[in-house]
Amino acid sequence: MKKTFLRLASAQLAFNLFFTLPAWSIDNDNNNSIPTIEENTLGDFNDFSDDIDISIFTNDQGELNWYYVGKGKDNIAEGPKESIDFLQENNAYFLGDTSNKVMYLTFDEGYENGNTAAILDTLKEVNVPAAFFVVKPYIDKEPELIKRMVNEGHIVGNHSVHHPSMAQIHDKSKFEQELTGVEEAYKELIGEDMPKFFRPPMGKYSKESLQITKELGYKTIFWSFAYKDWLINDQPSEGYALSKISSGSHPGCIMLLHAVSNTNTKILKKVLNDLKSEGYEFKSLNELP
Repeated sequence: MKKTFLRLASAQLAFNLFFTLPAWSIDNDNNNSIPTIEENTLGDFNDFSDDIDISIFTNDQGELNWYYVGKGKDNIAEGPKESIDFLQENNAYFLGDTSNKVMYLTFDEGYENGNTAAILDTLKEVNVPAAFFVVKPYIDKEPELIKRMVNEGHIVGNHSVHHPSMAQIHDKSKFEQELTGVEEAYKELIGEDMPKFFRPPMGKYSKESLQITKELGYKTIFWSFAYKDWLINDQPSEGYALSKISSGSHPGCIMLLHAVSNTNTKILKKVLNDLKSEGYEFKSLNELP
């Protein structure tokens, strides 16, 4: 009983720390958002027990916060009990092919911290595909990086215009504008339609938001591994990061990393080569089952 209480208390603390912070500040006089804090995910606080009180991840408006239950190295993570039944019916994924040692590498790009070119260099060198989820201001400010992502065979996914909680947008036209604004910027730059993959900002969602996203032709992409890598002034050590990524890897894993992380950039080549040496293959989101 005491152990369960401590787990729940830790989970509540994680919720308070990582879901009450603003995702970024908005310059109201400019349509371009100015990021100050990168994604808020559960990060290191994901390995919850099966008897966790799931009410701490919901609110009265039906908004849910994404989390997963890590099971350790090479063991497939589990999704949230409160939404697992309606994820699949709404084209929402947190796992890929779990029958083989396959992984899917994804990055969230809220803003550029000088690392993406080096990340692309590494991906090209080790021949690994990735998906980069971008907001509209990122496309506006970093067109050459977007072009390079596309030219080198990576997916550029939709991460919304203003990075809101999509679960709090109940007006369908406003909801749609958060996605089409990014689509239009992408098509104007690339000359092609944007791939239909969407990552909900901050991992916030609801059954309604997933349904609308599906109606707009998208697959929603969550994740089954992430860690606390987004604080640029409090980066994890390379050893810690290598250990976390290795211990959280599993068949079918959709891995979320943040491109603002200097640590991720430094260790990426080793991470990918190590996982390949263990028999893992990296596939594109286009190859999701």
